[in-house]
Amino acid sequence: MRDLNFHHLYYFWMVAKEGHLTRAAEKLHVSQSALSSQIRQLQEQLGHELFTREGRSLRLTETGYLVLEYAESIFNLGSELLALTESGELQRLQRLRIGSVATLSRNFQENFLQPVIGEPGVKLVIRSASLEELLELLRVHKLDLILSNRAVPTDTSTPWRCQQIAEQSVCVVGPPGKAARAFRFPRDLGELPLLLPGPGSEIRSQFDLLCSKHGIEFDPYAEVDDMATLRLLARDSGGIAVVPEVVVQDELQGGKLQRYCVLDNVVERFYAITAKRHFELAALQTLLERSQQGALALG
Repeated sequence: MRDLNFHHLYYFWMVAKEGHLTRAAEKLHVSQSALSSQIRQLQEQLGHELFTREGRSLRLTETGYLVLEYAESIFNLGSELLALTESGELQRLQRLRIGSVATLSRNFQENFLQPVIGEPGVKLVIRSASLEELLELLRVHKLDLILSNRAVPTDTSTPWRCQQIAEQSVCVVGPPGKAARAFRFPRDLGELPLLLPGPGSEIRSQFDLLCSKHGIEFDPYAEVDDMATLRLLARDSGGIAVVPEVVVQDELQGGKLQRYCVLDNVVERFYAITAKRHFELAALQTLLERSQQGALALG
């Protein structure tokens, strides 16, 4: 009976991810010749070529892709085990590590986490970064969940699951009073300084399409990626802002802002991205089950 050499498999995994022998050797702190030798030994043991060369790059063969799927499962499972033992979760300490996309509404995050906030058996660790940075942390099980307003593709080659957990209407908000009561979209869009999400956001794309449909041209006063900053400008600038209601829920309830209109077919969707893992945290299951039941209050 043959025993798989996991050292060789790990080297293959690194080369497959890098797609380049030199970069993989630098990351592994070994020589290219030593790395090539390890890959050859794995290919000989498996009886199949795993790479073909294209110029200076390496391309996986059909068998190589299959082996990569197994390697991803093996080494991600190892990362999960280390994360669990280091955090104490195997001793039922529920440390819930949440990654949040930097531009995501703080109000949404608090609403989503409400069931576990203050729970004595749950310790929350919240990290904010770009989606790409957070996905890498999730891949190696340094996070339990990512909250995002952008979906990510999931298939057999990715170690995560992505599910929509909420959808929020987007509205025009501004100073309370006569202007709010008289406002009509799209007729009055240019009457006050206009605050918009940044051009890269899904909300902005939908808003641009809506304006194009109505033949509207606009010159925004400000374009803001960060929802916390957009919230402050909406409250203090005297202009009107295109924003999900959840972002300004406190200002709407407190009368500092007023809803001018709800925009047709412009919504923000929220997603929970989790790792495929063998050990499920009870606190995480509680949050996801609540969102699946439609119990997430956003406004």
